[in-house]
Amino acid sequence: MSGGTMKFRPLLLLPILASLLTTLPGEAAPKKPKPEVLLKVATLAPEGSTWMNLMHELDKRVREETGNEVGLKFYAGGVQGDERLVLRKMRSGQLHGGGFTGNGLGVVAPSLRVLESPFLFESEDEIDAVYAELGSEFDAAIEASGHVLLGWAEVGFVHLFTKKPVRSVNDLRSAKMWLWEGDPLALAFFEEAGVAPVSLAITDVYTSLQTGLVDGVYSSPYAGVVLQWHTQVAAMSEIPITHAIGAVIVTRKQWDKISEPSQAAIRGVAADVFPRLKASSREDNRGALKAIREAGIEVVPFPAAEMQQFREIGKRAALRGVGDLYPAELLERVRSVIAADRTTAGNEAAATDEP
Repeated sequence: MSGGTMKFRPLLLLPILASLLTTLPGEAAPKKPKPEVLLKVATLAPEGSTWMNLMHELDKRVREETGNEVGLKFYAGGVQGDERLVLRKMRSGQLHGGGFTGNGLGVVAPSLRVLESPFLFESEDEIDAVYAELGSEFDAAIEASGHVLLGWAEVGFVHLFTKKPVRSVNDLRSAKMWLWEGDPLALAFFEEAGVAPVSLAITDVYTSLQTGLVDGVYSSPYAGVVLQWHTQVAAMSEIPITHAIGAVIVTRKQWDKISEPSQAAIRGVAADVFPRLKASSREDNRGALKAIREAGIEVVPFPAAEMQQFREIGKRAALRGVGDLYPAELLERVRSVIAADRTTAGNEAAATDEP
């Protein structure tokens, strides 16, 4: 694709449109009886996405399991604003919860941002190993903030999406990169790379790509498709720059209005729904990545020397998070778990290769 007008790629939207069409135009959803305790939860995820489909299942099953003591009302597609605005509305009681990415979660529990250090993870197995080893600490960090964790989710591996291919750090410096407003870890990465990003709320990104205010963003493949950012770019980095976390949390104040048996019932339903959400998100990202390739978006590798430079930038950015976001020993423990997993994986691969 040459510079100028970007072509719309309907192929990538077919799975999303199919899910949206499960409710026909004009078909009114049956009115739900009002529960005793309603959890009002906002998310950036749009209706029709895997995330929202499973959140509606969560609501339905929670109402059934609690005898309609508890229900969830979801505000999808960013209608309640960016994540930091949602958090302010939670503090005021206007909302009771949110489906957050690391940007929002880092406000309530900054230590969680260690999981989004640039170039930290290389595989899903490494991610699973870290959660298996340290997950209880991450759970506790959310609980200590005055919130209740309903479940972990994943945004997925995050790639650069740009109007011109980025093959080097110098190419990145030439791009007008978006920075998610208020994100200290992404800012550290860009500053270490010598990039002056354009700070915007995520809800302003699509129009900013259209107008040329920015010409580069970072996103998981599936999110890039769902948000239609892919229609405004020509290239995607082959190697992800980070892995983005996600979770649904609610305020302790609203949670405490729920009876203990119903709290247990909600946790039981969540324990089934959220692992399926994680698995579905991974599958959706694989499918979106395949569709992106088929749609003609150039998938751009980093040459070895440039990759090493990007990794060094990532390490410096991660160190800048020490103290303000997470303690140095937590970063080292995460890296230690990853190193052990890579050693195990390497040994297993070598054993498989033996005659």
